[in-house]
Amino acid sequence: MEIKKMNVESFNLDHTKVKAPYVRLAGVSEGANGDKIFKYDVRFCQPNKEHMEMPSLHSLEHLMAEYIRNHHDTIFDVSPMGCQTGFYISIINDGDYDKFLEVLEKTLRDVVGATEVPACNEVQCGWAASHSLRGAQEIAKGMLAKKAEWKEIFA
Repeated sequence: MEIKKMNVESFNLDHTKVKAPYVRLAGVSEGANGDKIFKYDVRFCQPNKEHMEMPSLHSLEHLMAEYIRNHHDTIFDVSPMGCQTGFYISIINDGDYDKFLEVLEKTLRDVVGATEVPACNEVQCGWAASHSLRGAQEIAKGMLAKKAEWKEIFA
């Protein structure tokens, strides 16, 4: 099957060849004033084989978005993937991959130790009924258990 080149970087990634979990630099964008945004593909689940359940993914998003900023000053965004297999995390002006891995590890350890999901209420969240702290913590524990594999992107 011939695959057409797409505008979206991840659509050009052969999802049958990757081996989750992994962390890869998915792209670097430069702004008009020279600022650079480094976008990381943080893949928790094997594409097309497994996925995160929505309440767990939703809570993990809240937890990571809040806690990662305690470990890095220029986090731009933490975005869950629609396929429910991972997150995109973007950082401004810091392309140090190994430093990012340390930040991610600290963040996931914070998730494991959390006692509540930040902003898990109807005032601060658009679907506050859909959360699972325990599920988010299990996902974080699983990712941490395979930390040695994070740099291995392809099978």
